[in-house]
Amino acid sequence: MVIWLALAGTQIDTLLLGCVVVPLATALSLWLVPSGPPLRIRSVLMLVPRFVWQSLVGGLDVAWRAFHPRLPIDPDWVSVSVALPDGARVALGGELSLMPGTLSAGSQGDRLLIHVLNRDQDVATAVRSEERRFAKALAGQANERSRRDRATT
Repeated sequence: MVIWLALAGTQIDTLLLGCVVVPLATALSLWLVPSGPPLRIRSVLMLVPRFVWQSLVGGLDVAWRAFHPRLPIDPDWVSVSVALPDGARVALGGELSLMPGTLSAGSQGDRLLIHVLNRDQDVATAVRSEERRFAKALAGQANERSRRDRATT
């Protein structure tokens, strides 16, 4: 409803419409979403501070690189195996796009394709760290593949 208010305003007609549309849209989205492991609300909320921090650091890092006289970038593409279900993989990709110098550009099978501004940064370790946080938020039900050593990154 907060998003509705921000987008539609606070006039009485839009409030009345929002009181009808928001619950219907919520119910429809819950009905359409494929069933999966339940979310741990506390664990999801624990993702928020890191998400906000990474957004800030990522923005500052890109700004620093853009305004640096030597433009210190050495871009590359990295492919990292991820054991999360599809929806969680998409959410992880979105969060990774806010990490300093990274942009998730899609996936191929179980691998995320990530564009990096500096090929020397250890993206695989950062992805696995965030993947563990997401798996915990998904009721701790990590896929068996996430427990294996994935030497190919």
